[in-house]
Amino acid sequence: MSRIRAKNQDLIIDVACRLFAQQGYAATKMADIAKEADIPKPNVYYYFKAKDALYRAVLESVIEPLLEASKPIEQLDDPAEALTEYIKTKLRISRDHPYASKVFANEVMSGAKYLPQDIADELLAQSKMIIAKFESWVEQGAIAKLSPQHLMFTIWASTQTYADFSWQICNVMDKDELDNEDYAEAAEFLTQFVLNGCDVKNR
Repeated sequence: MSRIRAKNQDLIIDVACRLFAQQGYAATKMADIAKEADIPKPNVYYYFKAKDALYRAVLESVIEPLLEASKPIEQLDDPAEALTEYIKTKLRISRDHPYASKVFANEVMSGAKYLPQDIADELLAQSKMIIAKFESWVEQGAIAKLSPQHLMFTIWASTQTYADFSWQICNVMDKDELDNEDYAEAAEFLTQFVLNGCDVKNR
């Protein structure tokens, strides 16, 4: 792929992320994306043949890092280390992909009507892997006896909220936007919250 092609595709995806997040899939037109990106509408169609293809690219821009985020859970046996890295990575996604994260959240909240089946299948397989790993830790006595599903949901909610509810968080913290120090502080707090809740430190 040429540098110019890659640059234009990245620009279109970035603009589409913001507009899909702010307006939703149905209300966002390809013409709106072309205008915001300052690219002729035919050029947008050159890179993405249809709106659903561009929407998929937007979803993939956050799905790929979300799928990669569970590598610590999959590869590490120590719960403290694995959970710490997982939380850090999930927060990094909220920091680096805020609009794409909102698009994904909106898609899920609306019943995943436009979510491609292959992506849904990958996400479900990831969830099953995480739950199985949590169950193995419970069985080994490495963490407290708790619901693996609700532990996973809690980590999802507490990390993704920094992207999906960024306006409210910034409003409460009296900031225009969160900085790296805020995310580091959030990671430290959430890690201790989860590890203590799982009774990892005492085992």
